[in-house]
Amino acid sequence: MYGCETWLLALTEERRLRVSENRVLRRIFGPKRDYVIGEWRQLHNKELHGMYRSPNMVRVIKSRMRWAGHVARMGKGRGVYRILVGKPKGKIPMGRPRRRSEDNIQIDLQEVGSGGMDWFDLAEDRVR
Repeated sequence: MYGCETWLLALTEERRLRVSENRVLRRIFGPKRDYVIGEWRQLHNKELHGMYRSPNMVRVIKSRMRWAGHVARMGKGRGVYRILVGKPKGKIPMGRPRRRSEDNIQIDLQEVGSGGMDWFDLAEDRVR
């Protein structure tokens, strides 16, 4: 078994890892609308892992695009905006250049099918 690591975990450590993973997954996928009751509820563990095993990338891209639009509408004076649009400064490491957040947004737009559009213009129009 070349290149494989084995970690021995106690049951408590394994449970802690599972709990933290579920917390991250609940944060990523968000709540679910229960149409029978008419209220929002947390996802059960089986639902979380079912969504995680076959992720709905359109939902992830949609939430990323919603966040980018929110930041773009904030204005140029805000720190989050400068981080989203800015170029990293300092010594450039060897190898492939790191992708900026703006580059990730352009890639997401291409996957959705709106690759030729400017994402700042899309951010101003909330409906589209």
